Amino acid sequence: MKKQFTHIDASGNPRMVDVSVKKITRRIARAQAIVLLGKEIMMHMKDDELITKKGPVFQTAIIAGVMAAKKVHELIPFCHPLNVEDCQIVISVKKKKVIITATAVITSKTGVEMEALTGATVAALTVYDMCKALSHDIVISEIMLLEKRGGKKDFVRKV
Repeated sequence: MKKQFTHIDASGNPRMVDVSVKKITRRIARAQAIVLLGKEIMMHMKDDELITKKGPVFQTAIIAGVMAAKKVHELIPFCHPLNVEDCQIVISVKKKKVIITATAVITSKTGVEMEALTGATVAALTVYDMCKALSHDIVISEIMLLEKRGGKKDFVRKV
């Protein structure tokens, strides 16, 4: 039996999935990325704020994450262009660990997981970019979907 892929037509050509028959529902997704900062960078941290010669690191990362979440369809083939109704990027610091959480919300026929994941990832990359002049001892890890609600089925990662 030949496997049928959702994004490949019967002729083997790539295609976008038709979501026109799906029901419009409120959909929410939450994703995270972890950035581990080395000792040299952490010496510049004051009151959970990090400012480098490029500017305020976390505030810049929040803006970048929101911008990225709104442009997912331009970056990833076959992602539908979505009208992201809300995107929140929250950054917290625990020891050398920067925890970035992105939450994206839409009312649509398709999910918003890729927007949350992209928001968290680009925010993490922005932290890297803003800090690399201080040190390259930076690790981005644990990019994952934490939860999604709405649509066919919900998902909540057990932590």
